[in-house]
Amino acid sequence: MNDDVYRMTATLWRWAGGANGGDWFFASIDSAVGEALSATALMQRLESGKRSGWGSVKVVARVGETEWQTSAFPSKAQGWMVPIKAAVRKAEELTEGDAFELSLRF
Repeated sequence: MNDDVYRMTATLWRWAGGANGGDWFFASIDSAVGEALSATALMQRLESGKRSGWGSVKVVARVGETEWQTSAFPSKAQGWMVPIKAAVRKAEELTEGDAFELSLRF
């Protein structure tokens, strides 16, 4: 993990996990930040000789005053996705469709 901080405006969206999965909330990451995540995933794969779980990249995310460790996941439809857990949504008063400032370190 490096000390570079990537900031962007993201929109909270919901993924319905089916009968047993419940709902999950994500922010989509694309553009220059998505390219940086892709480059990081490639470097990690080249260094280790293997792909991490689902091609993910570990990140430290921040929304408002709330910071947490999570992973960014590649998606053909969304570029990259970062899960926004319930505690963060509650602390920062986020609801589906809200635009918010998201910072990532990876």
